[in-house]
Amino acid sequence: MSSAVSQDTPPDTTASEGPGPMTHKQRIEALVGLLLGMFVAFLSSTIVSNALPTIITDLHGTQDQYTWVVTATLLASTATTPIWGKFADLVNKKILVQLALLVFTVGSVLAGLSTSVGMLIGFRAVQGLGLGGLQALVVIVIAAMFSPRERGRYQGPMAAVMSIATVAGPLIGGVIVDTSWLGWRWCFFVGAPLAVIALIVIGRTLNLPVVKRDVKVDYVGATLIAAGVSVILIWVTLAGKNFAWGSATSYELVATGVVLLGLAIFAETKAKDPVVPLRLFRDRTMTLATLASIAVGVAMFGGAVFLGQYFQIARGYSPTAAGLLTLPMVFGSMISSTVSGSLITKYGKWKRFLVVGAIGMATGFLLLSTTDHATSMVLIGVYLFVLGAGMGMTMQNLVLPVQNNVAPSDLGSASATVAFFRSLGGAAGVSVLGAVLSSHVTELTTEGLTNAGVDLSKAGGSGAGLSNLKELPEQIGTIVRAAYGDATGRVFLIAGILAALSLIAIAFIREVALKDKSAMEQLDAERAAQGAAEVASVSGAVVDSELIAEVDEIEDQVAAATSTGRHTRPE
Repeated sequence: MSSAVSQDTPPDTTASEGPGPMTHKQRIEALVGLLLGMFVAFLSSTIVSNALPTIITDLHGTQDQYTWVVTATLLASTATTPIWGKFADLVNKKILVQLALLVFTVGSVLAGLSTSVGMLIGFRAVQGLGLGGLQALVVIVIAAMFSPRERGRYQGPMAAVMSIATVAGPLIGGVIVDTSWLGWRWCFFVGAPLAVIALIVIGRTLNLPVVKRDVKVDYVGATLIAAGVSVILIWVTLAGKNFAWGSATSYELVATGVVLLGLAIFAETKAKDPVVPLRLFRDRTMTLATLASIAVGVAMFGGAVFLGQYFQIARGYSPTAAGLLTLPMVFGSMISSTVSGSLITKYGKWKRFLVVGAIGMATGFLLLSTTDHATSMVLIGVYLFVLGAGMGMTMQNLVLPVQNNVAPSDLGSASATVAFFRSLGGAAGVSVLGAVLSSHVTELTTEGLTNAGVDLSKAGGSGAGLSNLKELPEQIGTIVRAAYGDATGRVFLIAGILAALSLIAIAFIREVALKDKSAMEQLDAERAAQGAAEVASVSGAVVDSELIAEVDEIEDQVAAATSTGRHTRPE
């Protein structure tokens, strides 16, 4: 009977291959490599901000191309984030991380070798493909290595990496451009060695088991999602700059994007293995966390962009000084994310920290909304610390309840979906908040010039602004700078309202105790249970077949005895 069981046991189609479970040391080493890759990715997003004027001038570019150097990376990374996340559920996560790093590195080097703005834009899009993979996969792999409860203590380093890269990017970019023997091309080359180091470290230390699954890639859904998101992002990025919000071009882009995304949703309902499984949104936690992520993205990315502009334009600080002035926000984020992560790991409770973080974020933005061109820098530093503390508790911890709720097989899709909507919210937020700021600056500038008795035709009318700020007379330039300082408060007010909306979404998320097993351990447990059930099923079938055979044999003996008139007792 035992031999029959072993022979008839069906193969496990979800078995894992590769080395055994990673030791704690191996996981920490792999985490270092992942965080290094994340640092390089986020650094690349901000390092060109201070170098772009020099780059466009050197390559003889236009204002429209100036915008596209940034937009190309944003489009590619945001549109491909959910696709990378889905692949993480289907194939080897380690290979995907290495591929994303390789694509990013190649894109960076080629961008640095560009001889025209067109080439630069194209290679920045390649960078964005790798960036989209890294920002999705790092979170997914960390979730695979560490249990939801254990993961809390590593949120601090992740938040620190993101914050430091965001602040250090403009500083490093400014230094590189100002150093004659380096030049702007090193803004792209500088990340390549770090990416290679991350590639080597991850190759040596990351040993997640490979899960065998029948892979059926949803090419139609992936294409429609990428196309629809790209069109919408093009609209929110260029509207108000290249064409009016209410123009025919604007309406055409919106209609095209909505149609493509509608077709994507239809395709996802029919696909066997969709890129974004719509069934995930039946879970209240997933839906509310996604809504909160959109609001956090708008507030976080939009607020950060216009904060730097406030320091440089309204207050007259250099790019280096502007970066240093944001350090209170960085310190607040690092401290709160580290402390909250440790407490989440200790107690297994997460909702209270998300609620407090959302309150802190909303409070910080609302405090900043009271600032103008003359507010005390010490006071602004305090407001930034409050804002950073709120962001630190909210930004990384928001994906934790989602990862805790979904099945291990959906971990990649769910994590990437939250990151995708956060990036989408950030991209839309920068554009919309920028339009609000521009409109309010125009109003305040006109009002200021009129009150000062300045002839608007002499001041250039509505043309007095960033493009010719250095060329304006001192009196007019002072009025324009003050207008930027006073108008920025409105941007922070809108960001604060959106942060309050994220608080409402978080408040309705039901708290579920954090699991003590990582995604890989959960998959191993599921496979073990499935294997045991299959063995029991096969064993039961073998036993049943033996009993049936014995009964049949007895019945044959009785029938034979009856037919011959001999009532022989069957054996």
